[in-house]
Amino acid sequence: MDVATTQPVQMAPYRHSVEEVVTAFKTDARLGLSQAEAQARLKRYGRNEMAAEKPVPAWRKFLGQFTDILVALLLVAGVISGGLWLYERETALPYEAIAIFAIVLLNAIMGYVQQARAEKAVAALQRMTATRATVIRDGSRQSIPATDLVPGDILLIEEGDTIPADARLIQSTALQTAEAALTGESLPVSKDVAAIPEERSLGDRFNMIFSGTAATYGRGRAVVTATGMQTEMGRIAGLLKEAPDETTPLQKELDRVGKLLGIGVVVIAVVMIATILLVEDVSGFSAIFDVLILGVALAVAAVPEGLPAVVTAVLSIGVQRMARRNAIIRHLAAVETLGSANVIASDKTGTLTKNEMTVRRVVTASGSVTLGGTGYAPEGNLRRDGDGAIDGALRFEFLRALTAADRANNAVLQERDGRWTVQGDPTEGALIVAARKAGLEAEALDARFARVGEVPFSSERKLMTTVHTDSEREGQLLVFTKGAPDVLLARCSRELVGEDIRDLTADRRDEILARNEELAGEGLRTLGVAFRALPTDGFVREAIDERVEQDLVFIGLIGMMDPPREEAQAAVARAKDAGIRPIMITGDHPGTATAIAAELGIATGGRAVTGTEIEAMSDSTLDRTVQEVSVYARVNPEHKLRIVEALQRHGMTVAMTGDGVNDAPALKAADIGVAMGITGTDVSKEAADMVLADDNFASIVAAVEEGRAIFANIRKFLRYLLSSNIGEVMTMFFGVLLADLIGLTAGEDGGLVLPLLATQILWINLVTDGAPALALGVDPADPDVMSLPPRPRDEGVVTRQMWMGILFVGAVMAAGTLLVLDASLPGGLIEGTGDPGYAQTMAFTTLMMFQLFNVLNARSDEHSAFEGLFRNRWLWAAIGLSLLLHAAAVYLPFLQRAFSTVDLDAGDWLVCMAVASSVLWLREVSKILVRAAGRSGHPGPSRA
Repeated sequence: MDVATTQPVQMAPYRHSVEEVVTAFKTDARLGLSQAEAQARLKRYGRNEMAAEKPVPAWRKFLGQFTDILVALLLVAGVISGGLWLYERETALPYEAIAIFAIVLLNAIMGYVQQARAEKAVAALQRMTATRATVIRDGSRQSIPATDLVPGDILLIEEGDTIPADARLIQSTALQTAEAALTGESLPVSKDVAAIPEERSLGDRFNMIFSGTAATYGRGRAVVTATGMQTEMGRIAGLLKEAPDETTPLQKELDRVGKLLGIGVVVIAVVMIATILLVEDVSGFSAIFDVLILGVALAVAAVPEGLPAVVTAVLSIGVQRMARRNAIIRHLAAVETLGSANVIASDKTGTLTKNEMTVRRVVTASGSVTLGGTGYAPEGNLRRDGDGAIDGALRFEFLRALTAADRANNAVLQERDGRWTVQGDPTEGALIVAARKAGLEAEALDARFARVGEVPFSSERKLMTTVHTDSEREGQLLVFTKGAPDVLLARCSRELVGEDIRDLTADRRDEILARNEELAGEGLRTLGVAFRALPTDGFVREAIDERVEQDLVFIGLIGMMDPPREEAQAAVARAKDAGIRPIMITGDHPGTATAIAAELGIATGGRAVTGTEIEAMSDSTLDRTVQEVSVYARVNPEHKLRIVEALQRHGMTVAMTGDGVNDAPALKAADIGVAMGITGTDVSKEAADMVLADDNFASIVAAVEEGRAIFANIRKFLRYLLSSNIGEVMTMFFGVLLADLIGLTAGEDGGLVLPLLATQILWINLVTDGAPALALGVDPADPDVMSLPPRPRDEGVVTRQMWMGILFVGAVMAAGTLLVLDASLPGGLIEGTGDPGYAQTMAFTTLMMFQLFNVLNARSDEHSAFEGLFRNRWLWAAIGLSLLLHAAAVYLPFLQRAFSTVDLDAGDWLVCMAVASSVLWLREVSKILVRAAGRSGHPGPSRA
């Protein structure tokens, strides 16, 4: 066998020995590849990823902007308008047709840009959540992007990891993998390293691990044999369906609102066209055609068909903002749910605490020792509690306890550039540091105690065991076990006292448990350590399981300090102010849990419910308990799931944290599953909606704040778009209905005079619905966003209160625009002197300015528009751009011909501005009334 360019191994690796496979891939099972060789192979074999489908060409995406039925109708209208110009030749150019085509083109460009931005933002999110792999390169353990894996890499697998490539196992410790995604096998498959001489199907290749599967138990080491499209998953990639684009519930609701609004506007447009044709004296094909174009233009302008794309862009931009605060969103729908969260059920270790474990106390039968120092540097004083030297029986017990803790351990302590770091679990790292402080060196321990077996830690057993030879005692194996003291003590029958082993009496058990309670009450996280001897006769490494965890000799207790994060207390208080109830769920001792919970303000004076108590509870009892208790200790993943379900039965929206492979069911059941980015397993991250880059509770609260702000911004631009569009519809509908009353009569040529022309409506839609709406989408969060209660889960995105405000604003816009129109024309309610062209330009300008004043209103349904008026510089830039574009339409000659506008003087602009500002002042009055109603005890509207 040898490495080939296209297929690294020509023969099936599972049929060859470990040595043959390692030799064939020109690698080293202990040192791995060098960085230089890994880079060379990456160039030769390519990145470890599936071949991407050909992207949709940009030109096809652009043409997709014209597929909407209303846009197609507008294009047809433009063609007919151009045909009429060719027939009549009344003007030098077909200005109306040009204007229609130009507006449709500009709308398409804006839609394309928004879609491209959304796709780019979503792609950035996918890169943030990319899988990583742990490998040995240049003799050291490294975490690299999974896409950089190459054939010959030595891959390290731990429980919960997603397997990133096909690999041949060279070491397996009780490793089991879930292969249902590849083989359909529903149960985890046990793995070993023995060669299989005969041909086997995928599901029976027990010495191979495959890309896309997951390690559910144990750990292992393997040499990568295939990457990318050469993996077994890659071979069938052509049969896999591409995942559909994610559509969030919010987008679906907005799509439904848009369609309902569209149907309503189309009905209004049809009624208006019929009314004009029946009531007005419309004669000639050209006049009839103008009426039809008006109807289509009104429908196009009033229907916010681009809402889903705008929402995606705003959600994606907001999610990137969340990522900067260490909350990486995996599913856009989680952003919506975050605003409704009213319970955060969090782990303690690493989330509410620093996860910088330091061993503080070792308690054995002959006394206790306090260790000094902080962090992972193996430096610190040792002091016997109660004074005196650490000698005799206490010294023997102390060293034996730390030896057991160091050996039953998979972490690695490393020094790089003068800085000590831990690869692996921080708790295990702290135990190794304590052993080094006691003078126990890794080389000496490795030489004496060679590991020959392991029973990996599981959250159900709460224990981990390793089996070792002892070079000083031939014919004997030593079993070292560490774990939860109460669980471990139940498996011990004797105790180490000095160099003697004595029976563990009931009184002595009670003393140990009481001492454990004392340590936990001091805020220390406690572990117990034990050992036993086994004869080597009949020992079979593959047969090692939890049966060796019986008849153990108890050595002692180890107390570790994991101080609360400085920011956690403030984050807990902030969550409570926001109407969110923090709950602590931990596998730690109840005393430790209640001490930390009290310090952080999660619960004061309350009790902690243990996993054992939860098991004994019926669902109804648990339902009552979760309403009263906020601290849960000694729980396993099944208990987490029951707690989530009990909270949800009370109508709670629950965010739940988790890091282990067995936390996946609870993460999926929670409304918002939150995985740990540092300590979390790949399986937990896949099951989660959100990943914390820093494993910090404060980041969850920050994500809730951002989620609320994003949802509030979506409501802001919805409030703006819908009220502005309804204002346009009302202006046209009532302008036609009340034409005689406001002096809007037929012109001298008998042609129809309308409040606004079709091209003017389309222009307003283009100028005011684009930049201002997007600017609202990035509006800074309101200062009080975290002082409001969570949004009810079943509350629609557009509430009844919002609809009332939208209709009110639309009515004010229509009334003001028609008032200016009336005052600009002879006759009507207000006598004017202008011609129809002047009157339409005044109405055109007034309606546009109404919408620019309205964008300030739309920032809140309750707060004054003048609060934080200048916080959003993008909004003011958008207003300025809209004004500039409208001025161009009024004054530039070629645009005057396209939009049938005339010059306005300063007085005209002041009139338009004064009338348009009425929407701001009237809305301010209505907000004052709303706030007054809220203070008097009546339910107020959503402030979003």
